[in-house]
Amino acid sequence: MTKPINLYNFIFGKLDLIQPFMLLIARFYVAWVFFKAGLTKLRDWESTLLLFEYEYAVPVLNVEVAAYLATVGEIVLPILLVIGLFGRKAALGLFIVNYIAVISFEDMPAAALNEHILWGTLMILIAVWGAGKLSLDHFLKIK
Repeated sequence: MTKPINLYNFIFGKLDLIQPFMLLIARFYVAWVFFKAGLTKLRDWESTLLLFEYEYAVPVLNVEVAAYLATVGEIVLPILLVIGLFGRKAALGLFIVNYIAVISFEDMPAAALNEHILWGTLMILIAVWGAGKLSLDHFLKIK
């Protein structure tokens, strides 16, 4: 019985070796998506404000405040995520931005919703596991 268990542990134990790289890829992917969105908002601020006023039904917040917070979040949090500094907090922050985007855009196509679900899942995994060994959090011993 120990031989199959040892073989299993040998094979699947090797997956631990790629975990830091998988977390790094997830961090870069999510950061890239949100950073691009933030740059798009900055490039055409007037259109951004119009979208927040007429297209997105952001709860509670003033249109300009919501647009500003979303843009800052989409610029700053991805940078933190890429370098792995305060990775859990950055992932949670982007998860919130993502969640608000989903609930604010009433006519979101199914394909776009699926992308948001993927991004949200990756951000939750990063928030739970941390940014990984290839991060400043790991080197600075930040949880």
